Amino acid sequence: MSNDKTQLIAILAGEDSGDQLGADLIHALRQRYPQARFVGIGGARMQAQGFESWYDIRELSLFGFAEVVSHLPRLLRLRKALVARLIAAKPAVVIGIDAPDFNLGVEQRVRTAGIRTVHYVSPSVWAWREKRAEKIGHSADRVLCLFPMEPDIYARHGVDARFVGHPLADRFALVSDRVGARDFLQLPQNAPVLAVLPGSRASEVARLGRIFLDAARQVAAQLPGLRIVIPAANAQVYASLKALLGDAPQNDDTPLLLEGRAHEVMLAADVVMLASGTATLEAMLAKRPMVVGYRVSPVSYRIARALKMLKTDVYALPNILARACGLGEHAMLVPELMQDDCTPDKLAAATLALFHDSQRRGEIVAAFEQLHRALRGELEGQAGDHAAAAIADLIERPRG
Repeated sequence: MSNDKTQLIAILAGEDSGDQLGADLIHALRQRYPQARFVGIGGARMQAQGFESWYDIRELSLFGFAEVVSHLPRLLRLRKALVARLIAAKPAVVIGIDAPDFNLGVEQRVRTAGIRTVHYVSPSVWAWREKRAEKIGHSADRVLCLFPMEPDIYARHGVDARFVGHPLADRFALVSDRVGARDFLQLPQNAPVLAVLPGSRASEVARLGRIFLDAARQVAAQLPGLRIVIPAANAQVYASLKALLGDAPQNDDTPLLLEGRAHEVMLAADVVMLASGTATLEAMLAKRPMVVGYRVSPVSYRIARALKMLKTDVYALPNILARACGLGEHAMLVPELMQDDCTPDKLAAATLALFHDSQRRGEIVAAFEQLHRALRGELEGQAGDHAAAAIADLIERPRG
């Protein structure tokens, strides 16, 4: 980087997953631009890479219509101040990582001011109104996609989009190590193990925690020797789940609550019961059969239904990928129990069905291995490296 203007790269990350993507991206970009300065919004992982965070990443950690609406005035003030600061700083590029409701608006405003923009992690255009792809193209000079089916959707709308691979696909082996994971967690090799993940946010645990824990207890009542393991996404979720579990003495029959270690817990499990979201992709990459449940707030659900915003009848990422990758147009690899169907009885019944059907579990594992390969594609190296290459190409491209 010889131009002083290109010494500054702005990154805007929302939520914990964005912080991890941002940290990987900064590490990869530093290989190309050792003297670069990275600024914007990021968390502890990005800051450990030398990132200068102008605002707390928790400012953007919201989910659902109701939650966003209640914080809208504050978010609008934050966005206005951030845009002004970015335009004054004139970075070589502004990279919005996920958080599309916030980041795309920022990207559009700074792009209008002549700053190049990248949106890293395509919104789910395959699920929510494909025409949004064209609007995203008005905000981003380039979209970086984690799923192989996404660039073709953007191409139909004249948007420059690149498949860079999914970073989670780099973190899981194609053949999972159940024995090693159980040894690490000190779980018996011959016991049935159920992993339970009722969400990564306190608001999700408030809606889903008791439902999932009640379902797990029903499974345990019918499956002798079952070990239930619950990896909490963070300290706040840990505290919420601990309160729901109560103060029962810890023994082999009570759920084992951990802070973190979700990957190891999934690898150790026979079946995973979890909330819809990125965790379903992690369970797929761990090659673990799963049951997915979810409820949004009644307000969010009514708005989505009234506006007919969904264009898909499947929600779990493994099911969406299975269709996109030709593993059956109507195949349901993963049971989905959404909204009113997300009850303890139905979750428990679907989970028990998987425990009792070893042939079905084997078929699911084989399909998950195929999907894992699809997420790696023909790319060699890490997803962060491919994302950095696509961003560097944009930075160094002469302006037309």
